[in-house]
Amino acid sequence: MSWEIAVERAINNNVPRVYKILKEHPYILDLAKELREAKLKVLENLDYYVDKTLDSVKRAGGHGYLASTPEEAREIVGKIVGKGKTVVMGKSMVAYEAGIREFLIRQGNEVWETDLGEFLIQLANQPPSHIIAPAIHLTKEEVEKLLKEKIGGVHEGSTHEELVARVRQFLREKFVNADVGITGANAVASDTGTIALIENEGNIRFSSISPAMHIAITGVDKIVPTLADATKEVLVQSAFAGLYPPTYVNFTSGPSSTADIEMKRVSPAHGPKEFHLILLDNGRIKASKDPVLREALLCIRCGRCHLHCPVYRALGVKWGDPPFTGPMGAMWSYVVYNDPKPAMYCAHSGNCKEVCPMKINIPKVLEYIKWKGNKQKA
Repeated sequence: MSWEIAVERAINNNVPRVYKILKEHPYILDLAKELREAKLKVLENLDYYVDKTLDSVKRAGGHGYLASTPEEAREIVGKIVGKGKTVVMGKSMVAYEAGIREFLIRQGNEVWETDLGEFLIQLANQPPSHIIAPAIHLTKEEVEKLLKEKIGGVHEGSTHEELVARVRQFLREKFVNADVGITGANAVASDTGTIALIENEGNIRFSSISPAMHIAITGVDKIVPTLADATKEVLVQSAFAGLYPPTYVNFTSGPSSTADIEMKRVSPAHGPKEFHLILLDNGRIKASKDPVLREALLCIRCGRCHLHCPVYRALGVKWGDPPFTGPMGAMWSYVVYNDPKPAMYCAHSGNCKEVCPMKINIPKVLEYIKWKGNKQKA
């Protein structure tokens, strides 16, 4: 199958690179230990940190919201965006989880994914197959065919570089004319209300700076105590994803501002006039109160567990409820969808636990979910 070929290529490209990064930058392992403790601190008192975060966003000049369900998240986004707008989106698993793109399109908006992988699966009308590389299941040859059919401008035998250049050309116009930019967040600093975003393409910077309005939507599990902790998260995530050093790290604290006249800080400046942060619960707060499921909320979405898992190599995108695939996806399918079935496929090889930067005992969590699922059937 072509997706098996694509995943095998990705594994060969990525796995050796991660080991090389960790060998060359050993301090990453220390940061990972510190990050685990910081995230546990939040998860043990999540309600408090959610309130603190929303207050901090307000102090920074932004607007903060807590959405209990995907339906509430869509309602909030719908009221902010309205209809007839051009919307550009940076990759966000939580936006996918909440069905934001499809909802905004139904509301009469033009909406484009701008992450290359997300753009490809939008064109293909397919679910993401990996949390970092959502189009990991597509070979270069399939990407060439897809772009040729959907947007044109590519030729047979195009190189990787030529395919990327064509997407860049197509999306440039969307960035320039966008009314709204929607992103996720790799981390949210509770003390400042700052969101941290890590990327290599530059599309997130366009999406969060060019439009007059920036909306960030993420899960409450992304909250960390301080901006220093948020910095640790983006560095650790980048390294364990095999993309270190990251090309771009973005911090956003409220709308754009300037203090160039008499050092008086005012908003807006050149960037967005409005900043909105939507924190989605959707089962996360409940999971934080369970000492076993709480471990799943430590996940920083590096995607490393996927590439070391024999079940993922065999099943790929078919394992888990999109956007949550692979070993971490089997945990998260239960957390947000109350679906224990993906956990049943775990073979307990243990590779995921060994490579996880947060040292999540994924086999133990999946064993627990299996037990919970069987108990529900009884």
